[in-house]
Amino acid sequence: MKRVVEIIAEKCIACEQCLAACPENALDMQGGIAVVNPDLCTACGVCVEVCPAEAMVLPGAEKADAEAMPETAQEAVPQPADTQEKTPSGEAKEVWVFVEQTDGHPANVSWELLGIGKKLSEDLGGRLAAVVLGENVKALTDEAIAYGADLVYLIDDPVLARYRTEPYLHAMTELARKYHPEILLLGATTMGRDLAGAVATTLRTGLTADCTGLTIDPQRKLLEQTRPAYGGNIMATILCEKQRPQMASVRPRVMPMPDRDATRTGKVIEEQLGMTENEVGSRVVEYHREEAGEIRIEDADIIVAGGRGLGGPEGFKMLQELADVLGGVVGASRGCVDAGWITTPYQVGQTGKTVRPKVYFACGISGAIQHLVGMQTSDIIVAINSDPNAPIFKVATYGIVGDLNKVVPAITAEFRTKLKGRKAQQESVSA
Repeated sequence: MKRVVEIIAEKCIACEQCLAACPENALDMQGGIAVVNPDLCTACGVCVEVCPAEAMVLPGAEKADAEAMPETAQEAVPQPADTQEKTPSGEAKEVWVFVEQTDGHPANVSWELLGIGKKLSEDLGGRLAAVVLGENVKALTDEAIAYGADLVYLIDDPVLARYRTEPYLHAMTELARKYHPEILLLGATTMGRDLAGAVATTLRTGLTADCTGLTIDPQRKLLEQTRPAYGGNIMATILCEKQRPQMASVRPRVMPMPDRDATRTGKVIEEQLGMTENEVGSRVVEYHREEAGEIRIEDADIIVAGGRGLGGPEGFKMLQELADVLGGVVGASRGCVDAGWITTPYQVGQTGKTVRPKVYFACGISGAIQHLVGMQTSDIIVAINSDPNAPIFKVATYGIVGDLNKVVPAITAEFRTKLKGRKAQQESVSA
């Protein structure tokens, strides 16, 4: 017999919150009481979680059993030995991370999300799962486990060979409806942004984009999603209280890369796509790879960035000299890009690239929040500014107050001398 949600009529208060939350539109109101359509109900448990009157129950769940017992019997029921948070179906709550890949090559943001996902799952009292979709991508399940996943949901199908919204959306939503994740994280990349919005819309849940911080509220066990708001002038913390999964996207390089542990073991659950190529309304006609010569400041270990304090485009020649000596790349604030001093691929900040280099030189950058959200997680920040009250000094590891037209050339000359001497010493030792 099919398992569906049961409604306790005397408890229903006709608030209609369950109707809005049900992803299958399986609920309706009749005579001021919620009723369920057994043909549409999948027993996902979303309505159980949102019902403020506790009028919705899943047959066989601990909650239903407990309500059927007298009060004294309820007190005598032994508590489970584990401390994992449970879904309405009795399973441990799961934090999911979508593993983005192209031709079997994973995006590093996926492993970064597994790192923060592990912390979230521990604070939630649940477990961490990765979702791997594609063709011939089974090897990525081992990588996901090595980066912290306790289990991996895998759909390996030729229809998923190239990313298209329809089949990836179908795969993700069907997995979510079957296994009920508590949290779903995706990278805020071209692919991740497209998929995240489609999944959230289909599952009728909330999505917070471009998060810079993710934590679990210790009391309510909700995902606290922090992101810049009002043009980056404030940091907002957003909650998704009723719908599930709680969804968030995170830019690459915002979260630290976790350590890879090849000795870890985990479980792999393989599922079928349940969709044929003829059911997909789009085709990949051509596929162009990014040219190797294009600027990728988000992958650089050393960035020498300039702001409006440079005074003009010629100032970037000075920064390029320092970057060349250190083996780094040049970056810029939005103000420089808007002024036409440098092109968009070099832009760091909320509307540009998010970077996490080992060393970030901020030259003539005041430190507006829109810029800080794109670089404040750098390992070392060296700020050079003539204004001692510039906000950039609040996040800087080292601050230099002075004329950057004098300071930067002096630093460049010093590094050139030191590095040249070190190279000569190394050659002498090797000889």
